[in-house]
Amino acid sequence: MPRTVSVVLVLLAAVPLLAAGNPENKAMVERFREYLRTHQATVAPMEREANLAWWEAATSGKEEAYKRQSELQTKLETVYTDPKTFAFLKEVRAAGVVTDPLEKRQLDRLYLAYLGRQIDPALLARIIAASSAIEQKFSTFRGKVDGKEVTDNEIVEVLANSRNRDERKTYWLASKQVGVALAPDVLALVKLRNEQAVALGFRDYYALQLALNEQDEAWLLSLFDELDRLTAEPFARARKRIGEVQGKRLGVPPDRLMPWDYTDRFFQEGPNLSESNMDAPLAGRDIAKLGAGFYRGISLDADPILARSDLYEHKGKNPHAFCTDIDRKGDVRALLNIKPNQEWLGTTLHELGHGVYSYYTARSLPYFLRTDNHAFATEGVAMLFERLANNAAFYRALGLVDEPTSVKLAVPMQEKEQMAGLVFSRWSQVMLRFEKGLYANPNQDLDALWWKLVERYQGLERPAEAPVGAWASKIHIVTVPVYYHNYQLGALFAAQLHAAVCRDLYPGQEPSTVIYLGNPRVGVYLKEKVFASGASLQWKEFVKVSTGEPLSPRAFAGQFAKKAGAGPRASGGQP
Repeated sequence: MPRTVSVVLVLLAAVPLLAAGNPENKAMVERFREYLRTHQATVAPMEREANLAWWEAATSGKEEAYKRQSELQTKLETVYTDPKTFAFLKEVRAAGVVTDPLEKRQLDRLYLAYLGRQIDPALLARIIAASSAIEQKFSTFRGKVDGKEVTDNEIVEVLANSRNRDERKTYWLASKQVGVALAPDVLALVKLRNEQAVALGFRDYYALQLALNEQDEAWLLSLFDELDRLTAEPFARARKRIGEVQGKRLGVPPDRLMPWDYTDRFFQEGPNLSESNMDAPLAGRDIAKLGAGFYRGISLDADPILARSDLYEHKGKNPHAFCTDIDRKGDVRALLNIKPNQEWLGTTLHELGHGVYSYYTARSLPYFLRTDNHAFATEGVAMLFERLANNAAFYRALGLVDEPTSVKLAVPMQEKEQMAGLVFSRWSQVMLRFEKGLYANPNQDLDALWWKLVERYQGLERPAEAPVGAWASKIHIVTVPVYYHNYQLGALFAAQLHAAVCRDLYPGQEPSTVIYLGNPRVGVYLKEKVFASGASLQWKEFVKVSTGEPLSPRAFAGQFAKKAGAGPRASGGQP
C-alpha cells in the first residue's frame, strides 16, 4: 500500500470510538459492526454473481443472459428494500454514536443505498426488468441503411469522414432509429422511476438520484451556469470555425449546415478540422497493446484487466464501451469494440483509466468503501488519459510517427483537443437540462425540449427530417440515469488533477506538453492521491485532498476556453 495512504488509514483507525460511555450506545455500535459483517457476507457474492451475469449479457446479447441478469439484480436490490434494516441504520445515524471515520463513511453510504430502495419490491422489480429489457434492445439493435444493417463503427466512420451529404444524412438518421423504436419504452421507464421517487418523498427521480449521489441540485445547476458563461463565447468562436471548415468540405454555406454535417451523431466530440489523417499512424497497430504499454510505463499494470476483457466487435455484443469491477478484489474488465484508429485509442485509454482506478483501490479498505470515490472521480481519471490520443508528442514517444510527422500533427491535434473540451461542455449542458426536464414532466413534447436545448447550447437547427423519439437514441438515459453530468464534472476534475500532477511532478514545465509517458512517479502519485483511498472520503474532501482545491470550472476553462476557434497558426515550422 502507498506510504501516504497507509499513514492516512492508520490515523483514521486511531480515532477513538466515542460512544459517550453509554452501554446502550456501545451496544448499538457493536450491532452496527455485526451488521456490516453479515451484510458483506450476504451481498458480496450476490454482487459478483450479478456483475458476471451482466457481463455475459453485454458480451453475448442473449435473451436468457439478460433475463438472468435482471433476476439476479432484482434479488440483490431487494436486499436493500428491508424496512427494518433501514430503520436501524437511520437510528444509528441519528444517534451519532459511530465516530470511527471508516465506519461512519460506510454508514452514510449504506443509508443512502437503502433509502433509494424503500419502495414496494414489486415496483423495484418492474423497474429493473424494464431497464434490462431496453438495454438488451439497445445492445442488439442495428440501424439500417437501404435495408442493410450497419454497425456503430460504420456510422462513426461515415460521419467522421464522408464528404457526401446524402450519405451523411442517411447514416445520421440510421443512428436515430434505435431511439424511435425504444422511445415509448424509455418513457414508461421514466414514469416508473418517478413513481419510485415520489413514494420516497422526492419531487421526482432527478432529485432522488442527486440526493443519493450526495450532490446538491442548486450547487450543480449553479456550477453548470458558470460553465455556460465561461464557455459560451469560446464555443461560439469554435463553432464558427467548425462551420467554416465543414461547409467548405461539403460545399454548403456554414449557416446551412445540418446536424448530420457535423462529425459525430450528437455533436459531442472534437472534430479534426485539418486535412491530416490522425488515424493513419494507428493503421495495423495493436491498440490494446499500445494502451497496456503506456500504463505499464507509468507503473499502472493494465495487463490483468485486458486479460479478462472483451476487446473486439462480434455478433450480439454491446456496441459501446465500458469498464466494470466484478468483485472489488481485482477482477476488473473492459468491454471494447476496438478498431485501429484514433477514436479507439482514446476510448481504450479511457476505459483502462477506469480499470486501473478500480484495480488499485486499496483492498485493505472495508468492502463497502473499496470502490471509486464518486462517479465523476473515475470519469475524470479516464478523461485524463483519453486526452493523450490527441497529442502528437504522445504519438512520437510511442513510436507511431517520426519527428517531421509529429511536427505536422502537433497544431491540428492541439486544436482538436481544445475543440473536444468545448464541444463536449456544451453537449453536457443539453444532457443535464434534458434529463431534468424529462423527469420534471415526462408528458411534455420531449422532442421539442430536446431540440430547444440543442439549439440553445450547441447552436444546431432542428431538421424537418428529425424523427420523433430521436432523444431516446442516447443509451445513457436508460442505463445510467441522471449520471451524464458526472462526465462533465469528471472533465473539471481531470483538468484540476492534471494541474496538480504538473505542479508536483513537472515543476516549471508547460502543462500542455506533459504526457506522463514512461514516468512511474505518475502512477505512484495517482495511487496515493486518488486510487487507494477508495470511497473513504466524502467527495468534496476527496477533491481537495487530490487536487488541492474545491471542484470548479476554472482550471477547465483555463485549459480549453482560451483563444478557441482561431485555427492553426504557423509556429516553429508547424503548418
